[in-house]
Amino acid sequence: MTAGSISASSSRGGPRTDTHRAKPALSAPSPPEPQTADAVLMIRPARFAANAETAGTNRFQAARGGRDVAAHAAREFDGLAVALAAAGVRVHAFAGSRLEALPDEVFPNNWVSFHADGTAVLYPLLAPSRRRERRPELLRELEREHGYRLTRVVDLTHLEQRAQFLEGTGSFVLDRVRRVAYACRSPRTHDAALAEFGRELGYETHAFDATDRDGHAIYHTNVLLSIGTRFAVLCARALRDTEERRRLVDGLAASREVIDLSFEQLHAFAGNLLELRAGGSPVIALSATALASLRGAQRRALEAHGELVVADVATIEHVGGGSVRCMLAEVALPRVAS
Repeated sequence: MTAGSISASSSRGGPRTDTHRAKPALSAPSPPEPQTADAVLMIRPARFAANAETAGTNRFQAARGGRDVAAHAAREFDGLAVALAAAGVRVHAFAGSRLEALPDEVFPNNWVSFHADGTAVLYPLLAPSRRRERRPELLRELEREHGYRLTRVVDLTHLEQRAQFLEGTGSFVLDRVRRVAYACRSPRTHDAALAEFGRELGYETHAFDATDRDGHAIYHTNVLLSIGTRFAVLCARALRDTEERRRLVDGLAASREVIDLSFEQLHAFAGNLLELRAGGSPVIALSATALASLRGAQRRALEAHGELVVADVATIEHVGGGSVRCMLAEVALPRVAS
């Protein structure tokens, strides 16, 4: 496991359509990416806490936590990082900011994503308190210190001025091989921002509406959907429109086994998991809460697709409203030839 002792710095940076799929306007088709990465970027939370500013759009935030919540979150972070490294995943863990309160910095996948062609993308975030989490200097750290090749940075943060938000691989889930970005609409995920991502990265976009068991819009797609190399985990019943549900399930099932979740499993973060590579072999990272919610047949189906790497992140889940997948920004950048 690598570590960076980087001081935190601040980088402050449409109308809904009826189109179900939008193809990007490209002069030539973009090549597919590998579905999984063998490395992740993680931010060790320095001042983790409940964020009242995000609670209105994230109904998975179920508790405010006590006096020791930051210490509990730091231990949970360490447990996940160690488990991933022990499984063979390259972990680039950076220290969080002690200079200012960034309660959600443990979720870096919302502000950055990395791609196999050498692209990094910076994203527009709904909550002003979260915009200070962006640390572009870490991109250069990955390049200088860890041997990755970064060829361009696509900065979408200007969309915040238009109130058009797209919170990275929280807002959408990528089928990197087929180059499709799946996204459920919410206050944090706007059609116009999704379309701009599609144009810049050469992805088709597939937007839909999804709600939790109480009928509220689900804030991030990555709590109801995860796409691996040969499987997809989905809470299909969250899509109340039967035609949207059929199209989504059919699109996924064309190339993958679909493991369907109940609403109870959705709320236990069973959809918030991530397949990674470790020495060429697949591993699937998920929380202890998520694993405990799975039925025997579901667990066996998941285990058929990779080694399960499990960590207890209950404090981060209950107070922060995100789980294991939210804590991981896949580093899919190419490596510099040695």
